[in-house]
Amino acid sequence: MSSAWQPTSRHDATSCPNISWDASPRKHKGTLLVATSPDETHTWVEDKREIRVEVWHALILNKVIPSENNQTFDVYAFYDPDFDQPWLLATPVALKPESVRAIYKDRWPVEQVPLSAKQMVGSHRQFVHNSESVQRLPELTLLAGSILSFLAATFPTTPTGFWDRKPKRTPGRFRRLLIGKPFPKDTPLSSRLREKKSVTTHLPKGNLARHPKPVVVALT
Repeated sequence: MSSAWQPTSRHDATSCPNISWDASPRKHKGTLLVATSPDETHTWVEDKREIRVEVWHALILNKVIPSENNQTFDVYAFYDPDFDQPWLLATPVALKPESVRAIYKDRWPVEQVPLSAKQMVGSHRQFVHNSESVQRLPELTLLAGSILSFLAATFPTTPTGFWDRKPKRTPGRFRRLLIGKPFPKDTPLSSRLREKKSVTTHLPKGNLARHPKPVVVALT
């Protein structure tokens, strides 16, 4: 998560509701706005790196009028030497900073499989209506996305082009690598799988498919 955050206000009915909270200093119309001092600061060592976290308690959104009945939340700013910007996490549950970081790190990999299955494989453009196909399509796409992510993580890193100077093992890069390879003919396939003989010669290909030329009709 980036360091940008919607300004919030302190949850204190006796304070001015226009007091805003910022995790890092910023400029507004040439004026430097100092960061709000954290309520707590914690540090610990993880994998030979010192993790520092700043915590702000009992916050509300800046458009909410302070009241004792408002639901509040806490914001944690994690500073890791491996990253240039702090990692900001907000939660309405009171937890230790170590628990907040560990829970979110465990949750984040859940997004990987839907990303590789929908965007990389292209299942987000597929539509089915049969009741059995409705169940099978997500199963097949999640399986394909998992295989694609596994192969991308285990195969050597391949850049997308000359501009990709620091490539990573991502399913998108691996998919582009597979596009340029011929389909293997030496692998036995099930007899239930067959090539669909679709007529596509009349359809535009490549860049022409993305930017078709407008059709000009002469008026007579």
